[in-house]
Amino acid sequence: MSEKDKQNQEVENQEELTEAEKKAAEEQVQKVVDEALEEAVESAEDDNLADLSDEERKIVELETALEEAEAKAAENMDVALRTKAEAENIRRRSENEVINARKYAIEKFAEELLAVVDSLEQGLQAKAEHEESKAMKEGMELTLKMTLSTLKKFGVEQHNPLEEVFDPQLHEAMTMVPSPDHEKNTIIDVFQKGYSLNGRVIRPARVVVAQ
Repeated sequence: MSEKDKQNQEVENQEELTEAEKKAAEEQVQKVVDEALEEAVESAEDDNLADLSDEERKIVELETALEEAEAKAAENMDVALRTKAEAENIRRRSENEVINARKYAIEKFAEELLAVVDSLEQGLQAKAEHEESKAMKEGMELTLKMTLSTLKKFGVEQHNPLEEVFDPQLHEAMTMVPSPDHEKNTIIDVFQKGYSLNGRVIRPARVVVAQ
C-alpha cells in the first residue's frame, strides 16, 4: 500500500470514529434530557399534591381509589360473565348427553335382537308343505310381528328400501348389477333390511344397486 493510500485510510478511520463519537454523545445528551424531564414531572406532581389542602388531597386519593375499584369491578364482571357462559355450556352439554343416553340406551340390546328378527324372516321364506309346518310358520309370523311391534314401541324402525334411490348414509351396497328396467342407483334387491333407533341408523340396509 502506498503512502498516499495509508493517509487516505487513516482519514476515513478518523471520520468513522468521529461519527461514532457524535452518535454516542447525542445518545448521552438525550438520556440526560429524558431523565431531567421525568424528574421534573414527578416533582411537579409532588408539588401539586403538597399545595393541596388535606380535604383536597383526600378527594384526590378517593378519586384514585374509586378508579381502581371501578377497574377491578369491571374485571370481576368480565370474569363472572365468562364463568356464567361456561357454566351454561356445560349445563347444555350435560342435558344433551342425558337426552342421548335415554334415547339410545337400548341401542346395543336392539342390535342383538335384530339377529333374532333376521332368523325369523329367513325362516318364513321357506315354503310350508305340511299342516305342521304351516302352523309353525304362522307362529313365527306372529312372533315376528310382536317383536317388530315391541321394537317400534321403543323407537326402533325397520326399513325396506326396495325401489328407493341408494343413499350411502342409510344403505350398504353389496353389489351393483346392470338393470335396463331400473334407473341408475336404484335399489333392486334387499339382502338385509335396515334399522334405525330414534332416527339414528343402527344398521344400514344391505342392498343390490342398479348400475
